[in-house]
Amino acid sequence: MSSNSGIQIPSRLPLLCTHDGVLLPGSTMRISVDTARNMQLVKSRLLKGTSLKSTIIGVIPNTRDPEHDSDELPSLHSIGTAGLAVQVVGSNWPKPHYTLLITGLCRFRVTQLLRERPFPVAEVEQLDKLEQYTEGGQADGELGELSQRFYQAAVQLVGMLDMSVPVVAKLRRLLDSLPRETLPDVLASMIRTSNKEKLQVLDAVDLEERFKKALPLLTRQIEGLKLLQKTRKLRPDDDKRVGQHLINGLPCQNGSFQDFFLIYLTLSQRIFCFLTSLLHRLKKMPQSMPEYALTHNYLEMMVELPWSKSTTDCLDIRAARVLLDNDHYAMEKLKRRVLEYLAVRQLKSTLKGPILCFVGPPGVGKTSVGRSIARTLGREFHRIALGGVCDQSDIRGHRRTYVGSMPGRIINGLKTVGVNNPVFLLDEVDKLGKSLQGDPAAALLEVLDPEQNHSFTDHYLNVPFDLSQVLFIATANTTATIPPALLDRMEVLQVPGYTQEEKVEIAHRHLIPHQLEQHGLTPQQLQIPQDTTKDIISKYTREAGVRSLERKIGAICRAVAVKVAEGHKEGKASLYLSDQNTENKDEDSGIASPPEMPIVIDHIALKDILGPPVFEMEVSERLTLPGVAIGLAWTPMGGEIMFVEASRMEGDGQLTLTGQLGDVMKESAHLAISWLRSNAKTYLLANGSADPLEGTDIHLHFPAGAVTKDGPSAGVTIVTCLASLLSGRLVRSDVAMTGEITLRGLVLPVGGIKDKVLAAHRANLKRVIIPKRNEKDLEEIPAHVRADLDFVFASTLDEVLNAAFDGGFPAAVNHPQVVSKL
Repeated sequence: MSSNSGIQIPSRLPLLCTHDGVLLPGSTMRISVDTARNMQLVKSRLLKGTSLKSTIIGVIPNTRDPEHDSDELPSLHSIGTAGLAVQVVGSNWPKPHYTLLITGLCRFRVTQLLRERPFPVAEVEQLDKLEQYTEGGQADGELGELSQRFYQAAVQLVGMLDMSVPVVAKLRRLLDSLPRETLPDVLASMIRTSNKEKLQVLDAVDLEERFKKALPLLTRQIEGLKLLQKTRKLRPDDDKRVGQHLINGLPCQNGSFQDFFLIYLTLSQRIFCFLTSLLHRLKKMPQSMPEYALTHNYLEMMVELPWSKSTTDCLDIRAARVLLDNDHYAMEKLKRRVLEYLAVRQLKSTLKGPILCFVGPPGVGKTSVGRSIARTLGREFHRIALGGVCDQSDIRGHRRTYVGSMPGRIINGLKTVGVNNPVFLLDEVDKLGKSLQGDPAAALLEVLDPEQNHSFTDHYLNVPFDLSQVLFIATANTTATIPPALLDRMEVLQVPGYTQEEKVEIAHRHLIPHQLEQHGLTPQQLQIPQDTTKDIISKYTREAGVRSLERKIGAICRAVAVKVAEGHKEGKASLYLSDQNTENKDEDSGIASPPEMPIVIDHIALKDILGPPVFEMEVSERLTLPGVAIGLAWTPMGGEIMFVEASRMEGDGQLTLTGQLGDVMKESAHLAISWLRSNAKTYLLANGSADPLEGTDIHLHFPAGAVTKDGPSAGVTIVTCLASLLSGRLVRSDVAMTGEITLRGLVLPVGGIKDKVLAAHRANLKRVIIPKRNEKDLEEIPAHVRADLDFVFASTLDEVLNAAFDGGFPAAVNHPQVVSKL
């Protein structure tokens, strides 16, 4: 063990794998041992050994989860520290374990693993020569300069700790007595740094590289103490105690307070003083007190929050445009808004994060586009599902006085992503509930207000946290259920449904390749032509988004996967039979040949896989009798066509309405009846009597009776339907309409024009009647859809009737036109 040439460690060492620290040469460390291999090493080597050699073991850092220690031995770190076991203490509570006090001697490299059971033993090569630490001359060149700078920084750190004079003098004497070559290892083990940084120092075999790795760590601690000393409102002993935390640490479970004093860099002085007082209370508490765990968890949460850590935005607008176009087809308004945000960030780096709300039917990509925005900006992404949330504590958290209290979803999300400027997606914000526990929508008012969220106060933290750099994106299917105060704080961007052409492009760019990959198929095995995709869209799905389309494509892939798997198996069976019994080959063996590749899905194969068409274009068949008209309706799922049917019978002039109608729609029906009765002679509807409804009852029905319907936009459709019934003329089978009516015969504008027009286009209708004042809304409709449709802009009901009937709807006499002044 000892000779004139210096101290040498054994060439074979048992290896102790540690999970919670890095032992450096020249430092002393307590290691808790409770895994099977390490326990066996202590029992066989340290407790039964009688020589000094048996107390030297190799300590190897292991980043693997200790729960998996009983599995196969993980790949060992190549460099470890030979240590001398100074003390071994055993305990059976809370479970059997040993606590070792080990002093690091030198580095070694594992050259060969000799065995793994019952504990690992390896052939090692000593890297540090112990005799070089006993005495040595001053190094020259760059190494000498690094050594001198490191020593001066160490002396500066000791002088800044503001401890008692005897303690500072003792530390100064320790620095002077140590060889300069040992300073990086000794100080890196004393300073509270992360295990990753200590591992970098351990891996630095070259002395010059070791100084370069350890010097920034020392400099960082000095800068932190300099900033700490700038505050003068702390009690005189606070600086002293925080300095002691550097060397002595805190009584915590996992060392999470190692850089606690550094959070002063981003905290206000009031908050920092509050946390420091809690820290002092924690040190004085026995660990058995219930309040100890509560305070410990609170301070741990405060340290882990990203008070100042943020990511750098990617402000390359061209790259962002390419990325958004690759991820999503169409959605031009959303993409333009993101690019505008990037452009303004280039001009003003302190821009607060916008608060956007994507409103549209399900399946159009609102959630996925939020993830793409985060990728485009180079930010972290976190999704918070708000559907069904009815407790305001989910947003604001619980107060610390309650048992089991925890922060709200906002603060927990920031802790999860680890930065203070992520992209937060508040999914389904229109489906928030309300209960006795409070209104979460009201709790979101502070979160989503740019003028207030710089000081958002979670009930658990009870201190303000800055959310102004967070980019909030909310999604909703409708704004009707969002409280007005919350809606006013968000920038609403409508995300309409896709046209058939857009769905075809999305299917062939994204959905089909994704489904092929999910089902283990290749384009050489399955091909879906565009005509087949159009059939799937028109005959098997009727939606604004593409979710059902993706499910149908998945069904096709599963059916083809069965054919491919059966053909592959049958091909092997056929080959086997031909080898075993060639002369007895029978034509009726039932062995089918593998299918030819690629399998192309045509309309016949589509019907075999998906069954008969679910949706048939029955528009023309349903308009074969007078008293039927087609309207356009908006739903949270997108636009839909809506039939209105009317019939009359002998009676006393009553109006019957069926189809689960709301009050507004019922009033529209009464308005239509009143207008037709007042203009019956003008449009030749009276049949010689003063009142066309004299001795007649009218029944208006809106099919799909299980669906609730309401709104004023069906007014023009009801008028047209009743005019057809009373005149005995058929409404054109290729026309649909929408618009609100007045008692004077005016047509007022309505909402949801784009979704309604797309619904008419999906139904292969050719003419669409919309209010004159909605003409401006056609700019949002794709050009190819506008080219396929004939738009009629009506400001009066006379124009509606003339456009809805072949040859117009002539009046008996010319009556003065009513011009809307609204």
